[in-house]
Amino acid sequence: MEVKRIFDIIDRYKILFPNKQDALAGKDDGKWQKYSINDYASIADNISYGLLKLGITAGDKIATITFNRPEWNFLDIGIQQIGAIHVPIYPTISDKDYQYILFHAEVKLIFVAGEEMYKRIQNILPNIPTIKAVYTFKNLNGSEHLYELIEIGAANQQPELLLKIKSEITENDIASIIYTSGTVSNPKGVVLLHKNIISNFIAVSKIPNYGVEHRALSFLPLCHIYERMLVYMYQYLGISVYYAESFVTVADNLKEVKPHIMGTVPRLLEKVYDKINTTGGKLTGIKKGIFKWSMRLGKRYKLNNENGWYYNFKLKIARKLVFYKWVEVFGGNLGIVVSGGAALQPRLARIFWAAGIGIYEGYGLTETSPVLTANNLEPNGVKFGSVGKAIDGVTINIAPDGEILAKSPGIMHGYFNEPELTAEAIDTKGWFHTGDIGNIDADGFLKITGRKKEIFKTSFGKYIAPMPIENKFRESPFIDQMFVTGENQKFAAALIVPDFVYLKCWCGKKEIPYTSNKDIIENPSVKKRFLKEIKKYNVEFGETERIKSIEILDSEWTIESGELTATLKLRRTFIGNKYAGVISKLFNNFEDNI
Repeated sequence: MEVKRIFDIIDRYKILFPNKQDALAGKDDGKWQKYSINDYASIADNISYGLLKLGITAGDKIATITFNRPEWNFLDIGIQQIGAIHVPIYPTISDKDYQYILFHAEVKLIFVAGEEMYKRIQNILPNIPTIKAVYTFKNLNGSEHLYELIEIGAANQQPELLLKIKSEITENDIASIIYTSGTVSNPKGVVLLHKNIISNFIAVSKIPNYGVEHRALSFLPLCHIYERMLVYMYQYLGISVYYAESFVTVADNLKEVKPHIMGTVPRLLEKVYDKINTTGGKLTGIKKGIFKWSMRLGKRYKLNNENGWYYNFKLKIARKLVFYKWVEVFGGNLGIVVSGGAALQPRLARIFWAAGIGIYEGYGLTETSPVLTANNLEPNGVKFGSVGKAIDGVTINIAPDGEILAKSPGIMHGYFNEPELTAEAIDTKGWFHTGDIGNIDADGFLKITGRKKEIFKTSFGKYIAPMPIENKFRESPFIDQMFVTGENQKFAAALIVPDFVYLKCWCGKKEIPYTSNKDIIENPSVKKRFLKEIKKYNVEFGETERIKSIEILDSEWTIESGELTATLKLRRTFIGNKYAGVISKLFNNFEDNI
């Protein structure tokens, strides 16, 4: 069956995988609640009937504010089936952004997951004249709730009317408006049509060799197009979707679900690697020797058996003695990890592949639905340090200034009610300007080398792209995050967030006492060790790119504290403003001790 509207996935699923009992699954009160494809379809239909009873019509905007759970899918399909427009919103943005998005999108109904979120938006509601009601997922203190709406729908079923409405919806209608995070200006509403998103998940569905007997674990935010597209792809292929309870429980959920495929961001892989490396460092005797030997071996891994038979023989031993534990951490079945949202360190890709876990890096933006390029399972389909080749239907071009341009059926319709911004992003020839800098090698693989707006110029007129520098330095087990700066300065400098788990372990070995993070970073031995790390990685760069001054910070950067986006990328403008005083000292109190 051909999928022309996103909700066509449901009918296709029922035809191809009619006996699927765990199309979706989520944890409720500590137990996995599984939904068959028929359950899924029935609940979504009843939501459609309920919305129609409330007077919702085609073109109305309905917002959801929730973490990943099956109810998100029920609402997503139920909303789209009547021609309404789904506006998913991330649960931890600022009150200011909530108010802007709800007002700008002219939202009529809001669905929120819990009481905490309901209370957060209560004070905003009087400022949004279009809002008719707010529904919680469960009955909280007598509030209107999702299952009440489902019951209303079940009591007012109009299958012929719903079928008629669905038949009038085309691939050129708006499916969703997704607001990108605003770091300088207000968030922008990316308007995506049914055909935009469908073209993307069908093209990407040709990559995995999985189907109805396989499971996926989902934990990245569904309100972002990256994970949302992956979940559509899973449904298109009949892969079961299990939702992790939270970021905190991912490790436990991996062992419970034993997934075959999942999407992630590089930061999570870095955290897993750091934890394994720290644990291995605590071993003693021959066990520690074998661990370190295996890690060194893994870092030399090459694709397509390029290492030769003797390396492969040693790798087989390393997998039996050490790397099998890595596979167990991910549940034992994980064969495909889709990585996106930020650049993945080639060193990490090599060692995960050596362990038997395939990492397939891709690239795209919300405005491109999102995937433009991806590594794949074809012969010679993966290249470390690249984000792969253009997927079906996508054309990539590199502008004279190095900016990556793209054409594809996934390119957004535009920014909602922002024609000038749309014209800036999509030129008169139809090229979407990504804002990223990169190059395409002789084999057609795309490599991202920086972000156009992030590149800065020193007072000597030298341009510096911070992203490659930050990624390289984060290879150090001592460094969790790094922010490189130096606009109009004589040199590049950096804010450093230590990996406090590793650093505390190191302090224990060195018998360095401390009572807090602040104690640690102010210790002369710790400062000296970080300067050694800077010197070590500085040799990888040219003179003008080398870090000359650093400030070690005493607290981690998180989504909640504002330094990281929902996909764990740096919010550069926010960081620059928050740490303006510290950054000033990097240059004004400079001592060349690196």
